[in-house]
Amino acid sequence: MKSGIWMPAGLLTPENHHGREAIMQGTNYISVAELALASLLILVSAGVSLWLKLGLTKRILISAVRAIVQLSIVGLLLKWIFASNQWYWVLLIIVVMTVIAGFSARSRGSYVYRGLTRDALSSVWLASWLSAAVGLYAVLHIRPWYSPQYVIPLLGMVLGNCLTAVALCLDRLTQDLRQQQARVEVMLSMGATGWEAYRDTARSAVVAGMLPTINQLSVVGLVSLPGMITGQILAGASPDQAIRFQLFTMFLICAGSAGGCLLCAVFVYRHVFNRCWQFCSWRLRRRKTDKI
Repeated sequence: MKSGIWMPAGLLTPENHHGREAIMQGTNYISVAELALASLLILVSAGVSLWLKLGLTKRILISAVRAIVQLSIVGLLLKWIFASNQWYWVLLIIVVMTVIAGFSARSRGSYVYRGLTRDALSSVWLASWLSAAVGLYAVLHIRPWYSPQYVIPLLGMVLGNCLTAVALCLDRLTQDLRQQQARVEVMLSMGATGWEAYRDTARSAVVAGMLPTINQLSVVGLVSLPGMITGQILAGASPDQAIRFQLFTMFLICAGSAGGCLLCAVFVYRHVFNRCWQFCSWRLRRRKTDKI
């Protein structure tokens, strides 16, 4: 690690002996039995669903079991990757994370078109990796470049928020284009270029994709403490350093979400308008089975 670069307690490297001692002194250990006791709180949500006849009881319980299994597997996998500290394993896991995020982003909209998967994956990949790279190498100056304690969690947070932004932007774009087909065609008939007819729809879709990130950024610390601040404080970091790292992370997330939405809007434009500025509305097809 470069001298002069502060090191958050939540992302300490194995060489930082004093940091490890701080974590061990400041962190409460949660046993399996205590975690099982806490998991009983899920029954409260299931009970509410059962009482109000919401029909969500089975889904709540299945989702809880899936979360336990998934996070347990991820925990074991990350423990092994951190111990091995090899660049190819780090690269493999972030590629898998990116592919899953891209497919998740493309599966949430009401309309589809040929090339949707490629566009969603490209938007999430380019925006999140570029944003994370700036933070990891221009701000934190991590060494080595593949340090798993930094690369995996930071890129994971950017990916998660970028996929949400891209999914919202895609859904809004395709719905508005299909529902406002007449307006777009009227503008084209009056001499507007394809981009001029598309611009307002793209702008509103980018706003829709960015809103969750902007809302989170505007109320952070007022409504609740974000998970990273809470985790680092519990791990023994000073509150001011935890807050600085949270702000740094949120700036990365905001940049990744904005970039993902912008790329998404450009990619969709290339598919729904041809070189003669004709609106190819027939390329947008309603999804046969909407994802919930």
